[in-house]
Amino acid sequence: MGAVTLRVGDLDAMIRYYRDGVTLELLSHDGPTAVLGRGSTPIVILEHAPELRHASPRDAGLFHTAILFDTREALATAIYSVASKHPGTFTGSADHLVSEAFYFTDPEGNGVELYFDRDRSQWSWVHGTVEMATLQLDPNAYLREHLTEGGADAAASGAGLGDAVVGHVHLAVGDVASAREFYVERLGFETTAAMGDQALFVSAGGYHHHMAMNTWNSRGAGRRGLALGLGKVEIVVPGADDLGALGERMSHFRVATRDDGRSLAFDDPWANLVEVRAAG
Repeated sequence: MGAVTLRVGDLDAMIRYYRDGVTLELLSHDGPTAVLGRGSTPIVILEHAPELRHASPRDAGLFHTAILFDTREALATAIYSVASKHPGTFTGSADHLVSEAFYFTDPEGNGVELYFDRDRSQWSWVHGTVEMATLQLDPNAYLREHLTEGGADAAASGAGLGDAVVGHVHLAVGDVASAREFYVERLGFETTAAMGDQALFVSAGGYHHHMAMNTWNSRGAGRRGLALGLGKVEIVVPGADDLGALGERMSHFRVATRDDGRSLAFDDPWANLVEVRAAG
């Protein structure tokens, strides 16, 4: 997964949250656009759009951006940083068997997941479905076990540890059947798990999920209007041949695409903008 673009009303406040709280680096800040990530990898792109209003919580859009850390120490550092500087934004935590996840809501209501993957050898697959659960995970005990003195010092200074990327993107949608038709049948992801007509998890390459879609708050939602929140989901494919094959696939299914020679962009059934580009 590539970077997630968010339209925001208060750019400065959102930069502070993702930089000083989540411990991402401010990679660039050009007028109304700020890019935050780690190293040379963008994770969140913030676009200032103060003229827009917040969408209804019942609308389709972003459920959360999930940021994957490469070590438990790095994850614990980020959790400690957000909890220290934005204590009211923590919303929960869970052991999902494949991962250890901590959930937050940024100052403009966008969901954020910070997580660490267990080794793939510990994941359990049955007939193509990965076993996931929602088990209790005590955040204070997690910090006692994994937050190091170096991590606490880094968090206090607004820095982070290790590498981080967008691990997956979770969307709020109107119905799971349409999500399956679009993201699996048309776009080409594989289903890895499902919760009836409530949630769908999909991936490529045997990951537990690169994207998820649920109807928990948004059942029956139609196409989105222009509002604050999700601006774009970026997907990265290995090479130009993969991008070309996707273009042919989307044409076959009569999905309208915008092709600028470097990427393909299209809307899902709820007008969530998806852009696919080749790596490199």
